[in-house]
Amino acid sequence: MSAGHRVSARPVLRWLRAIRPERRNLRADVIAGLPGAISSVPNGMASAALIGVNPIHGLYASFAGPVAGGLATSSQLMVVTTTTAAALAAGSALEGVDSADRPQALLLLTIIAGVAMIIAGLAHLGRYTRFVSHSVMTGFLTGISVNILLSQLPGLTGASATGEIALGKAVDVILHPSRIDLPSLLTGLAALAILVGLSWTRLSTVSALVALAVPTAGVALAGADTVTLVKDTGDIPRGIPLPQLPDLSQLSFPLLTGALAVAAIVLVQGSGVADAAPNRDGTASNSNQDFVAQGMGNVAAGFFRGLPVGGSVGQTALNRTVGGRTRWAAICSGLWMIAILAAFSNVIGLVAMPTLAAVLIYAAAKSLRPREVVSILRTGPTSQIAVVTTFSATLFLPISAAVGIGVALSLLLQLNQEAMDLKIVQLTPVGGGRWTEHPAPAKLPSHQATLLDVYGSLLYAGSRTLGVKLPDPAGAEAPTVVLRLRGRTAVGATFVKVVDDYAAALDAVGGRLYLSGVDHEVAKLLRRTDRQHGAGPVGVFEATELIGESTEQALRAAAAWEVRQRPERPDQ
Repeated sequence: MSAGHRVSARPVLRWLRAIRPERRNLRADVIAGLPGAISSVPNGMASAALIGVNPIHGLYASFAGPVAGGLATSSQLMVVTTTTAAALAAGSALEGVDSADRPQALLLLTIIAGVAMIIAGLAHLGRYTRFVSHSVMTGFLTGISVNILLSQLPGLTGASATGEIALGKAVDVILHPSRIDLPSLLTGLAALAILVGLSWTRLSTVSALVALAVPTAGVALAGADTVTLVKDTGDIPRGIPLPQLPDLSQLSFPLLTGALAVAAIVLVQGSGVADAAPNRDGTASNSNQDFVAQGMGNVAAGFFRGLPVGGSVGQTALNRTVGGRTRWAAICSGLWMIAILAAFSNVIGLVAMPTLAAVLIYAAAKSLRPREVVSILRTGPTSQIAVVTTFSATLFLPISAAVGIGVALSLLLQLNQEAMDLKIVQLTPVGGGRWTEHPAPAKLPSHQATLLDVYGSLLYAGSRTLGVKLPDPAGAEAPTVVLRLRGRTAVGATFVKVVDDYAAALDAVGGRLYLSGVDHEVAKLLRRTDRQHGAGPVGVFEATELIGESTEQALRAAAAWEVRQRPERPDQ
């Protein structure tokens, strides 16, 4: 083998060594994967029902996502599988697609979302998830939970409902109780009762599966033929699915934006999984690698006709609870799902649809965090605007639009907060290298140096706020200002313009502006924009290792300037 081939093979060999199963943990991981696979049966089927496709597609995703995603995650216990948030986003994107074309459109949407996630990881965009504020994320997830609750009322009651949004359909069911099918309602309520009852027992990990099986058996024994079954929604293919290429004729702008919305939701939601499930061996998680892993899970799920998948908080928590030790616990859950499909695919069609609605309603209700919402509402106007706006957008608009509003709102709130938090203080020396801090004066004194320090961001709106809050030189004679910038490693064109304008205003009354503690790269930028070092309208003094040294240099320069500007006294 040539040297080039050996070099190119090294990353692959390192990856294979990193993911190979450890004999001491393999037995525990294989056992831990079975409860995960069993709980994925109702969750996956319910997620597919939420999108409006055959529930079998949820099971396809529940084997492809954990296997492909588990091979690449840096968060070793993360389970990449179906999530209700991703399903709701996919359902919103495919709402205008004919039911006959929806499976093919779903395949394409899932692959596009996966490719977008992989690109995001390779572009190292993981760090940007922290810019989505907690208030925005809480409002968004609360809106999704409420949307799921409302959207499943028709399925739980067996009633036909009309309406463009979930809220409208729920209201239609409530206003027309005569449409409710009593056997369907009793089936759904029985499933809910089982879910609630078993949540307090050691059977909680299989409560969703029991909630599907027991009421479905009751429907069969009672001969309740008005209750819709899974097989009524379409044929249930038997066995393991074969990969399928996407139909590019299904591509449309709403599908593309919907896929990007799914990717954004999955990545932001999945970013919390690493914090909730740290690696047992102490290694740190890599958000960019997890982005790629979730993207691989979606590409695999798409080719196997599955739903969008992502890092599931619930399934990951279950994985830890049942004793999963390495990534192979998640991978084994996908492999167990293949065995379930091979053995029991003919049983899936007998499941009563109201039980799937009950599973979704229960999961949505559990994900609501009323105390957290109340806490955010008590935080202040900014948080109130964020949570209420995002919640309302999620409730009344398509998910892709709500995601866009949430991202834009997070950025606007960040910039607004930075601008509002900016504070200018005056520093006065008291000897021994110590300084006292006072509010900055509104007006500058004549023939005197004023030393100012700034707290807050100097980017964008922050720089404009700085320009507004700087002391006014009008009416003063030969005032000098030393603006301390230590620790500022980057400034933009807005800051340069503000500095230029303030220096011109000082120059107009015989004054000068000096910048101290300036980072070397910032100093180079200022010089490139014609700011002369210590001699022009702006004096620039770079930071040194000794804190305060450049500020003392600037103060000496300001004092020398003030002496030169004093009017000469006539001879006595």
